[in-house]
Amino acid sequence: MSGVFKRSVTIGGHRTSISLETAFSDELERIAAERGASISALIAEIDAARDPATNLSSAIRLFVLADLKARTLAPDSVE
Repeated sequence: MSGVFKRSVTIGGHRTSISLETAFSDELERIAAERGASISALIAEIDAARDPATNLSSAIRLFVLADLKARTLAPDSVE
């Protein structure tokens, strides 16, 4: 089972908090590192692109899922 990771971030000058399962947090950190971005910058990017009806934690989970699906389906991901 995965624990819950809680983090406070500042987006556009406003503090907010997110709660993610450790597996999602780990993948978010991996994606940020691959992009050479900070976690906060990546979260701000996700926040800017999300549907206002979707909360930020859910938007992050969907972003991570989409990244993993793209990696799985990418032609160069097959060994």
